[in-house]
Amino acid sequence: MTRQLIRLDDKHISINQMQIPVDRVLQCFIRNLPGPPSPLIENYLREVGFWHVANIGRGCKLDLKLISTFVERWRPETHTFHIPCGKCTITLEDVQLQLGLSVDGSVLTGSAQSVDWGAICYDLLGAIPDNIYGGWIDMSWLRETFPVLGDDSIEVQIVQYAWAYILQIVRGYLMPDKSRNFVHLRWLLKLIDFRAAGELS
Repeated sequence: MTRQLIRLDDKHISINQMQIPVDRVLQCFIRNLPGPPSPLIENYLREVGFWHVANIGRGCKLDLKLISTFVERWRPETHTFHIPCGKCTITLEDVQLQLGLSVDGSVLTGSAQSVDWGAICYDLLGAIPDNIYGGWIDMSWLRETFPVLGDDSIEVQIVQYAWAYILQIVRGYLMPDKSRNFVHLRWLLKLIDFRAAGELS
């Protein structure tokens, strides 16, 4: 029975690992936030449900050898890690407990279409990057445009800074992908009302 389930050995990373003379360690990437969230946006992050993520994600360090080991022991057929003491997997409850995110309520998903992403970016963030690629904006532009929130900031600036910080959380921790440097503005359209966003899963 197990042999029937574990049918992808010839394509699995562990086969390559066994054939090379030295242990290979995967290069992993995490985008740490530049600093702790400003106390001025704490209430907004709490309303959206991202306060815990904003604090736990700061200064994360990756254990590359441990990640490499888990990748080698992941079985795509059963969606479990096969380790010497048995099988295990990551559950939605694990993610909820570690990140403090809600898993109850309406699901935050789907796409968003816009004719003018520049106008949406300006309306929400108060600035427009030189390049917007179908709603995708550069993470480095976000960092440069919203470096530090001053104590004399007005409410509009505080809200814009909160949205920029949330975009960095979304791309850096919650929805990372191979692009690394871009985040889509659709997330802001889904999270535009902080209180309503806090009810989403």
